[in-house]
This record gives sequence, structure tokens and C-alpha cells, in this order.
Amino acid sequence: MHARVRAGDPEAFRELFRAHAGLVYGYAARATGDPSLAEDVVSLTFLEAWRLRARLRDEGETPRPWLMGIAVNVLRNATRAKRRHERAMARLPVADTVPDFADEVVGRLADARRLAAARAALDRLSKTDRETFMLVVWSGLSQVETAEALGVRVGTVRSRLFRARRRLRGLVDRELAGEPSTGGGQQEGDRLVSAIRSNEEMSR
Repeated sequence: MHARVRAGDPEAFRELFRAHAGLVYGYAARATGDPSLAEDVVSLTFLEAWRLRARLRDEGETPRPWLMGIAVNVLRNATRAKRRHERAMARLPVADTVPDFADEVVGRLADARRLAAARAALDRLSKTDRETFMLVVWSGLSQVETAEALGVRVGTVRSRLFRARRRLRGLVDRELAGEPSTGGGQQEGDRLVSAIRSNEEMSR
């Protein structure tokens, strides 16, 4: 497939999209909590992949490290654009009335709170540690694939995961409980840490 993608074969690119669009969407949706923005990230990622198709090398059995490296950069840019938009919207006058849609979302509050707490905990990490964690744990890339996607060494990925594991322990439960970043429960944090450890063991 690599050579066909580089050559601009439309069918090969359709295969690439069908195989990996869900992976890119899941990564973006978890990172932003915004399905609409995640869809934009998918579209922009594959547009950029088409533009950069000549850079796809033959190393590896799958192009997903190359593709996810593009997705990481697209998400960075999209997140910055979203923040600029939100700041602009915040300067507009507030509407007199706000629709009451509580009944529609009450059944999803628990999941929404968990996802929000996970994102809040991840926001306490450095950008590089957060991106590494998301690619390995949330997107299922191996440490080798993550290193290729981010353009770093495998040892760097391991050290970032170690830092993320140490920082995330307990942070999600503390976010859910509304507690400060010291003390608090560890159930959700331990679950995330277990996921990191499992991925590390599988990647060795």
C-alpha cells in the first residue's frame, strides 16, 4: 500500500481512509470532547496526508504511525484555532435566555464527567507526555509506532509514559471529587495506569 499511496492511487487512499479514519477520530474525540471538531480533524488529517503522500516511507507494515503523526499536528492547530474562536465568542453579548436541555443529557452525565475528568487530568501533563499517553493508551499504538509518529526515540516514549503514569495516579478521581491535586482517590487513575502498564508490556 505504501508505494500506491505515494503514487497517488485513489483506491489505495480510500483503503487508507477506511482502515484508519476511526483511529484518527477516536484520538481527536477523546482529546477534545468535541465530536464536530474531531470530524474536522479527520478530514484535515487525510487532506494533509494526501498532500504529504510522497513522504510516506516503506518502513513498517502499516502507515498508521505516519498518519497519526500528521493527526497530532493537525489536532494541535485545530485546538489553537478553537481556543481563538472561543475567546472571540466570549467577547460577544450574552443571550437573554438559554435553552433548557438538561433532560436530554441527564443520562449521559456520568460518562461526560468521567471523560471531562480524564481530560482535566491529562491537561496537568506536559504536551509531549500527554500526546504520548494518548497515542499509546487511547489509540493503541505500540511504543515503536508512537516513537515514529512523534519523531522521537523509543526510550523517550518510555520515559514520557513513566512520567505520565506517575502523574496520573489518582488525578482523575480527584477531578471527579472536585479535590485539589494532592490527596484523594485512585480508582480511575489506577485504571489508566494499568492501561499504560499493559501497553508497555505488549510493546517490549
